[in-house]
Amino acid sequence: MGLFTKEPGTGEAAQSEEEWRSTLTPEQYRVLRQHGTERPGTSPLNDEKRAGTFVCAGCGQPLFDSQTKYESGSGWPSFFAPLEGAVETQTDRSFFMTRTEVHCQRCKGHLGHVFEDGPAPTGLRFCMNGVAMAFEPRE
Repeated sequence: MGLFTKEPGTGEAAQSEEEWRSTLTPEQYRVLRQHGTERPGTSPLNDEKRAGTFVCAGCGQPLFDSQTKYESGSGWPSFFAPLEGAVETQTDRSFFMTRTEVHCQRCKGHLGHVFEDGPAPTGLRFCMNGVAMAFEPRE
């Protein structure tokens, strides 16, 4: 995480696309920087049950506490709430539909989408690409 710097006033981890390509795996780059989606059921984070924090694979920003993770049956790691200030959203009109895209607040990496069919207390389902995150267990 020491590789990343914040640009004053933007909150972004400053890297060129060449630097992103050299620090991310090809699949991480495709998802985080090119707004790709991993195949459902392929992420080991689907089965992660330990206490800890899910962080951005691009910049290390803490994103979700494990206590907000639940099994949605979607094939992607799902959460009912992000950590405060951890993510940003924007409208995604690709593939002939309108969805709400979720990005890391710090590096603006694409994480997944949020839907209004989740459990209480928020009613939201943050459906995230596992390859866009890493898991840091609590000690």
